[in-house]
Amino acid sequence: MVTAKELSKYIETIPPAPKVLQETIELLNSGDLVKASIKALEDKALTHYLRTLVNRPIYGFTNEVKDLKQIFGILGLSNAKQILCNYFLHLIVPKKWELFSINNTVFEDLQALLNVNWNLILSYENIDDKDISSSIAILPASIIVCEAIFASKKDDVELLRSVKNIDFNTILKRLSDMDLFDVATQISKKWEMPDNIGEILQCASGIKPSQDPQTLKLGKYMHLLFFYALSSPNCAGTGLNTFLEFQPEFIVDIYDNFSSVIGVEQ
Repeated sequence: MVTAKELSKYIETIPPAPKVLQETIELLNSGDLVKASIKALEDKALTHYLRTLVNRPIYGFTNEVKDLKQIFGILGLSNAKQILCNYFLHLIVPKKWELFSINNTVFEDLQALLNVNWNLILSYENIDDKDISSSIAILPASIIVCEAIFASKKDDVELLRSVKNIDFNTILKRLSDMDLFDVATQISKKWEMPDNIGEILQCASGIKPSQDPQTLKLGKYMHLLFFYALSSPNCAGTGLNTFLEFQPEFIVDIYDNFSSVIGVEQ
């Protein structure tokens, strides 16, 4: 139904990051928030996206923030880069979702939920790294990939899942020998993100632990956060709760810390 060749062909169709976006990220990497905000203004679609995303209730701004210099200043270097990486996915998000019962507003709410809580986790772990902060932004790429690959084969997928209740990630792995985290990692490389982002993404699958202690811990947090976000009320009835198989034994040692940081009732 799906082959590795089809996956590779899909990845080839993904456009590179626009020049303005690349240059804005380069300015953030150099630590210049003011020049980065000015550069971002050159792309009207990017400007609209930034204003829309950061004014969602989860970011907690009392008044609507429209000025990009102010937005970048409030967010800081790491968070600003994180949101710009969210925009990478905005470039390939489907105009109409067929496999999952969501729309782009729900998808952007999911991105915001992941961003905010990932930042809380990094703050708790005393990690201040722009690239690690950005790593959570690429994770929802796996949802887009799943939608793109399986939407035209929806009946076949539903038949397969009715015989044995398995998640989408497992289906793809069995059919093509690549899971959605492999594909998301390839996307991160295509967009020239650092290698450590791909390593964290791989670890976040819950079945490919890293030998590096920090990457392993971050992978555990990311796995639990992703599952937590997909199980949120905002995603109820969308089909995302069957997106991947949760690995409780993988995250058992960080669960209490996660619950405390995120504010999950135990």
